[in-house]
Amino acid sequence: MYISDITNEMPTSYSSDLEENVYTKLNELNIQFDRVDNDTVEAMEECVEISNKLGAEIRKTIIVCNEKKTQFYLVVLPAEKRFDSKLFRDKMGCSRVSFAKAEDMQEILGVVPGSATIMSVINDKDNIVKVAIDKEVADSEFFACNTGENTRHIKIKTSDLLNVFLPNVNHEPTIIEL
Repeated sequence: MYISDITNEMPTSYSSDLEENVYTKLNELNIQFDRVDNDTVEAMEECVEISNKLGAEIRKTIIVCNEKKTQFYLVVLPAEKRFDSKLFRDKMGCSRVSFAKAEDMQEILGVVPGSATIMSVINDKDNIVKVAIDKEVADSEFFACNTGENTRHIKIKTSDLLNVFLPNVNHEPTIIEL
């Protein structure tokens, strides 16, 4: 798999509006990042090489919703951790959840299954989505994810994600042990 050298420069072109908005916001907030460009990845197993290159694990991001689609959750987990919907429901005090449909993900966050990223909450202007982050992720020094496309990944300080980026886009995370 092709993975570029690490850079801390903004890209010269973008694959989507989301990706451009992410880099613009990181720049605006003075959040330092390391970036790699890579061949398209479609599964967490394929992200291992990218994680090794960046020196930080690419995190698993899933989007779930309640049956009536009145509440959506963006959940961030360590790459190898399995999502336990019952445990999630108990910790969040919510009703039963299932994976969000592709069209809902696209409409609300501008992402499709396989490219979900915490950065996509930048598109959630109506605050429909609640962010839940596994404690193990929140306690890590660095956070790595895609930028809305599976051909580019970044690493930032987790503290910048939790204390600068998410509050700035009006999404205070809930930290839970999953």
